[in-house]
Amino acid sequence: MLCGDDMKKFKIPVVPPTTNKCIRFPNNIISDVENAIRGKDCTFTAFVVEAVKVALENLKDEETHNN
Repeated sequence: MLCGDDMKKFKIPVVPPTTNKCIRFPNNIISDVENAIRGKDCTFTAFVVEAVKVALENLKDEETHNN
């Protein structure tokens, strides 16, 4: 048990602003994502957002290494 100064202070989380975008996925990609997240605490949207973040980071890394 944490006491005194060792206790973490609770902060109300800030939810980033979002915009709804409608995109079409090939059926096989939908199936693959649904299979990957089955039984896990993850939504289709969360999976796609994380995948896009990683792809963007990879692109930035490639640009840095190519310049």
